[in-house]
Amino acid sequence: MSKPVLQIVVASTRPGRVGLPVAQWIQQVADKHAGFSVELVDLAELNLPMMDEPNHPRLRQYTHEHTKRWSATVERADAFVFVMPEYNAGYTAPLKNAIDYLVHEWAHKPVGVVSYGGVSAGVRAVTTLRPVLALLKLFPTGANVHIPFVTQFLTEERTIKPNEMMSAGAEAMLVELEVLSHTLKPLRSQ
Repeated sequence: MSKPVLQIVVASTRPGRVGLPVAQWIQQVADKHAGFSVELVDLAELNLPMMDEPNHPRLRQYTHEHTKRWSATVERADAFVFVMPEYNAGYTAPLKNAIDYLVHEWAHKPVGVVSYGGVSAGVRAVTTLRPVLALLKLFPTGANVHIPFVTQFLTEERTIKPNEMMSAGAEAMLVELEVLSHTLKPLRSQ
């Protein structure tokens, strides 16, 4: 039996972003966890234009190749981790845009969040994201990772050196994602 697919989505697209090293750290932890086949999905590389589909996403009548590729990518996933900064108490426009392109592809899949920022650790952004996740029938984990003052964990080589709390939070989130992924699978099969 094949492993469920976990997609780690890098929500920041700006040059010099910390999101990529954070996502790479989570990817390493997930690879060691061994419960998933792990994919890194970088919204900067995906480079979706602002929503340009003429039909409502609920119809799944996509006209653009970039949307068809994005749909297939998300459809393939069994679970997600959104790695996201906080911008002005909210989450990033590229993440909102990527989410809004699709509807059904998101349904009945668990999602964990690794947020980061300054003093708030991205928690305000997570709070604004939760209603969107619920509307799309995504199931947020209770265990997440929130990284305050993220640059203190960034090495000169631009890798993340986590503390014990971050590592424990990441492991708890991955365990929960694995359980939820298996539990929700019958709903995804309908």
